[in-house]
Amino acid sequence: TGVVPFMALLLLQRRPVAGRVLLVTGPGCPGHGLCRSNVQEQTRRQVALLNATAQDLFSLYLKCQGEPFSSETDKLCNPGGVFFPAFRVNRTSERKEVMVAMYKLFAFLNASLGNITRDQEELNPTAKELLDRLHNTTKTTRGLISNLTCLLCKNYNVFQVDVSYGESSKGKSAFKKKQQGCQVLRKYVQVIAQAARILLPHLSPP
Repeated sequence: TGVVPFMALLLLQRRPVAGRVLLVTGPGCPGHGLCRSNVQEQTRRQVALLNATAQDLFSLYLKCQGEPFSSETDKLCNPGGVFFPAFRVNRTSERKEVMVAMYKLFAFLNASLGNITRDQEELNPTAKELLDRLHNTTKTTRGLISNLTCLLCKNYNVFQVDVSYGESSKGKSAFKKKQQGCQVLRKYVQVIAQAARILLPHLSPP
């Protein structure tokens, strides 16, 4: 628990933790001058890419875990008990509110992807396609967080956000690690579709 600036959050992608950080605005917004001129368009493309590839990532993950995950997907990968940041915005929400909600979501997702990737490197070290997909998704998510950081700083002078990270799988059995990854990725498919529907109109050119 404590105040964690954006840049520190970017370093936590492989260290899932739970924490509460107060939303703060002020004159000390770091790095907003580093935003690229096309940051809004780039952010839109990143969200669209994550949405377009989420289902394929989940399907490939299932395939690589083998049985019983392939045949009992609904039972074993039910995401009902998986923590995800509350996502209470909609298309009529203020743009600032949407951007903050997106930051919370993708900061959480970035940490979760790091956790899943670490487990798969241990459990399925020869699953090159899956590992490449996980690394690429993490890379896109990290870039998206960086762009959201710029937009929040530049447009709203927001540089600290209340974020939460999911449960680490360290110390769990191989089966539980596979199941946790399966649950998180299934929830990701659902949430990223909702996020894209809400965020993309806010990022479209006027």
